[in-house]
Amino acid sequence: MATDLHQIRTDYLGEPLPDDLAGTDPWALFEQWMTDAIAASLPEPTAMTVSTVRPDGRPAARVVLLKQFSPEGLVFFTNYLSAKGQELAAHPVASASFWWPGPMRQVRAVGEVHRLDRAASERYFHSRPRPSQIAATVSRQSEELASRAQLEAELEAAAERVGEAEVPMPEHWGGYVIEVDEFEFWQGMPSRVHDRARFTRSADGWRATRLYP
Repeated sequence: MATDLHQIRTDYLGEPLPDDLAGTDPWALFEQWMTDAIAASLPEPTAMTVSTVRPDGRPAARVVLLKQFSPEGLVFFTNYLSAKGQELAAHPVASASFWWPGPMRQVRAVGEVHRLDRAASERYFHSRPRPSQIAATVSRQSEELASRAQLEAELEAAAERVGEAEVPMPEHWGGYVIEVDEFEFWQGMPSRVHDRARFTRSADGWRATRLYP
């Protein structure tokens, strides 16, 4: 028997995007929306769903944390040997989606992906809490694990090996940059008449288009 969810409904009361989008810098708009989400004290406002392509052509998606952004792209960090790392090695493209339930906004960003340089990855790695650094040296992300106890034993052993020394960043760990060439901004509006705008990058800059909801 199907679970009926049609009674769950929230009315959105957002402010529409400007009528004239020409000349709008999507990165500036993204920064403003991110700032608004952080100011609203939303849980994990930097969380984004990164979608990649599996070898069989099926999509794969997971939530990661955005750690830096600029017109150069969106930056996140992970294990390069993980499922998403292998998928990005085979198909270096990704889509990142943000959902902010407070202001009822969504952003989708699409682009090619490349690895962040190692020096930048190391700077971020050593800014992380020490237990997280040690965990990155142990985790064979996406591989099968016999038990939680095994993982905890490996973490304890790794901590003992390192002692008080600096934790070396693993060769298989680092950052990725999504070089955004397409943005879509979605603002929830009353009566489901939402506001949508798409920005596509070309040699001449960004082209803005308003879309039907």
